[in-house]
Amino acid sequence: MVYLIAAACAVGVVLVAGRLVRRGRDDGEPDGPTVGHAGSMISAMFLLAFAVAIVVPWAATDSARLNTYTEAQAITEAYWSAERLPAASRDQARTGLLDYARFVRDEEWREMAEGRLSPGGWTRLDAVRRQVIALPVPDDDEIKDARTTFLGQVTAISAARHQRAMDARTTPPAGLLIITVATGLLVVALPYLAGARPRGMALVPLALMAGLLAIGIYLALDITHTFTGGLGVRPDAFTGAITEIQRISGGP
Repeated sequence: MVYLIAAACAVGVVLVAGRLVRRGRDDGEPDGPTVGHAGSMISAMFLLAFAVAIVVPWAATDSARLNTYTEAQAITEAYWSAERLPAASRDQARTGLLDYARFVRDEEWREMAEGRLSPGGWTRLDAVRRQVIALPVPDDDEIKDARTTFLGQVTAISAARHQRAMDARTTPPAGLLIITVATGLLVVALPYLAGARPRGMALVPLALMAGLLAIGIYLALDITHTFTGGLGVRPDAFTGAITEIQRISGGP
């Protein structure tokens, strides 16, 4: 509402100025100074909005991609840490970690496209944590240290998962995309709004510009969500973690 009020005030200033200013010559030509000034400013506004609409999601996507590798690495390190646990607890913990990684890659990733994480992921991760917490504490300092190390790695997984939940909900402001689309349309329509009627070869550069603007606007809309679209983050990190776990265990 504040933005709409500001825009209305700006339009009002132009109308009042048109009534009050009497000096100077009339300007009704498509290539006159008024159209030239408005065209340059609209183009500048489009470029500014377009740059922000591209750079902000791109940076967020890079950060989210890095975080998925952090989480996957923590899963691998936790799998290694479980080696020092008693045999029964070790096998349970490792099975739980592998199940968690597969669940994130195969099932949860689809839900992240809608901006949320699946409760099943938390359930699996909490189950692994509870199994090790419930492990009887013997007098063996090595086992105590192994349990502490393993729980530290699970904490790192949980922290990265919380960050991934935030990344899944991250989108640019809706107003920014609206401004990008609106100014892009104005850039294309400005010659017609100014009274020009492009004909013949003059339509070629106008059509090329419109096509490129459409591609740019589509790109801005396509990368608004971190885990969908052509530039979205893929579950490659978890695929790599599963492959590493299989290598460590020597099984499928």
